[in-house]
Amino acid sequence: MLTGTCHCGAAHWTLEGDPGPATACNCTLCRRYGTLWAYDYEGERIRISGPTAAYARADKPEPMLEIVFCPTCGCVLCWRALRLYPEGRRRIAVNLRLADPGAVADIQIDHFDGLDTFKDLPADGQCVKDLWF
Repeated sequence: MLTGTCHCGAAHWTLEGDPGPATACNCTLCRRYGTLWAYDYEGERIRISGPTAAYARADKPEPMLEIVFCPTCGCVLCWRALRLYPEGRRRIAVNLRLADPGAVADIQIDHFDGLDTFKDLPADGQCVKDLWF
């Protein structure tokens, strides 16, 4: 199980099982937050606890997701889809940068062009440790 916590320790996430590769996205939000995402569904393998606040883009007619953060220290915990999948599940991704570096060091990074093409970029073999250490 992986765990992540905000800077002040009030808000947490857990992710059960293999997180798969992390996604580094260059969209207007992710590049500002410097996040690395691991995905699943809310209340299944991913759980969020503690006080949180959320931000959804106001410039979109129907925002697709919200950014969830600690209201005390401001650390971004996750993004959460605003719509449910047909089977009633909600997509969520936790910010791996809130985990202990040693626990996520060898997770492969997938790069995603969320700014221009909205497509996966070619793999370059980088892992989280290549960005942090």
